[in-house]
Amino acid sequence: MNPSQSDSLPPSYFDKLYTEDPDPWKFETSEYEANKYAATIAALPKERYRSAFEMGGSIGVLTEKLQKRCDSLLSIDVSTIAQSRAIERCQHLSNVRFQIMRVPEQFPDEMFDLTLISEVGYYLSWEDLKKSQQYILEHLEPGGHLLLVHWTLHVRDYPLSGDEVHDSFFELTPNKLRHLKGQREEEYRLDLFERV
Repeated sequence: MNPSQSDSLPPSYFDKLYTEDPDPWKFETSEYEANKYAATIAALPKERYRSAFEMGGSIGVLTEKLQKRCDSLLSIDVSTIAQSRAIERCQHLSNVRFQIMRVPEQFPDEMFDLTLISEVGYYLSWEDLKKSQQYILEHLEPGGHLLLVHWTLHVRDYPLSGDEVHDSFFELTPNKLRHLKGQREEEYRLDLFERV
């Protein structure tokens, strides 16, 4: 963990990025992102989910793909700039809802059978990640799936690494989570868990 980064990254960090570039991580055009999104959707064990939760939906590229497998999908983000693009992208989709929300200070008051945390866990401080885990577990139905996907290379600005985020969820096995699948690629890793 970066000792100088004891706090989670604030919404202003992301608003600045989206102001400078509407797609700062090239979600719409990157071959890496396209391949990772395909692997993310392919990792889902169920054909259909009743109520899914996407933490950090950004501009909605993955949201649009994920919703095809969900009766209802709630996508949250801390950036109003990013989420306005996601809303525009998904405006024709009646099964997708959006909220501005910062976890762990806020968390949706509903139960989910799928929670997706893709490329956002390392923006949290260690303390906030631990608090977030508690809420994620409390709001994930028994037998529900938790899918984590994170970049694994070092980023100076981020409080945590992708590996630290994933390894912290392994600490919740086998009592609270069961690990179903792990996949490590050159620049990211994917882990699928089931709520015990």
